[in-house]
Amino acid sequence: MKVLILGGTRFLGKALVEEGLKRGHEITLFNRGNNKEVFSEVEQLIGDRDGDVSQLENRKWDVVMDTCGFAPHQMKKIAAVLGKTIDHYTYISSISVYKDWVPSNISEDYHLQSIPHDRLKDILKDVEEGRMSPYEHYGALKVLCEAEAEKYWPGRVLHIRAGQLVGPFDYTDRLPYWVQRVAEGGKIVVPGRPERPIQLLDVRDIATWVFDMVQKKKAGTFNVTGPDYELSMEELLNTCKAVANRDAEFVWVDEQFASDHKVQPWSEMPLWIPEHFPLEGETEPWKMSISIKKALDAGLSFRSLEETIRDVYQWERERQDSKRKTGISREKERQLLDACFQKEKSETF
Repeated sequence: MKVLILGGTRFLGKALVEEGLKRGHEITLFNRGNNKEVFSEVEQLIGDRDGDVSQLENRKWDVVMDTCGFAPHQMKKIAAVLGKTIDHYTYISSISVYKDWVPSNISEDYHLQSIPHDRLKDILKDVEEGRMSPYEHYGALKVLCEAEAEKYWPGRVLHIRAGQLVGPFDYTDRLPYWVQRVAEGGKIVVPGRPERPIQLLDVRDIATWVFDMVQKKKAGTFNVTGPDYELSMEELLNTCKAVANRDAEFVWVDEQFASDHKVQPWSEMPLWIPEHFPLEGETEPWKMSISIKKALDAGLSFRSLEETIRDVYQWERERQDSKRKTGISREKERQLLDACFQKEKSETF
């Protein structure tokens, strides 16, 4: 197939390119050209879906894979230049489209986020003109992007509502934080229950499944995360410990203790969503429980957790940059450990 990938040089896009090349497809990338050296052997068209998309004119591809559609105006620009020449469109959406994550096993027909009608026009204009980041209304804008894609390519869109993606080159630093922290060894603060379930998926597994679906011209909406069993935080960390072969000791602290000491979920403690109290601005605590039955029935499969952790660990050892986007500072972690020790001491006596 002739495949156009919008984006394609960082994380998910990179995995898609590698999978497509492995299968012998003809890949073209369209992006701003910030990482041209990543796939120097692949045709790369330079442009910006917020600006100049002229490089896409008078071209035809069998498939478009869209990894970076964040706002409806971006979808419209792509549709305007490609029109009806596209046989199949893959849109990478997100489980953030859902109104909340309160119930267990959320399926694809659960309630979606929305923007109040009286604010919609102004917000869309502000996003399009750059006065507002699309991340301010990330989930709701993804919902609108899904609808926009379906409008232009009805019945030919594969909507991927992706969960937490992990693996090498993960610039979010969520799983890499834990891999690197465990590799350092010593006492490590972990909030919540050891049995707390989490969901994540190796980016290479989603790339494999997407190409399987596209080659069969499958369309529809799918939750795509993993694994296909209930993974606990304790199992994840013990796997990190086994891969790194370190003497890490996990200090499990209850969520109230973490909250009292102003530990920020997801940013300071990646992959932690409190089970027993709501996040800021919410009325009920969220669960990490998304149903992937539909994707499993369509052939979604997974490599082992050990393989993913091992590859992330190897990538971490080769990284040149020392900055991390998420994760608690070592100083604050030491303060938490001291506070935990004092708490245990006072309860003993």
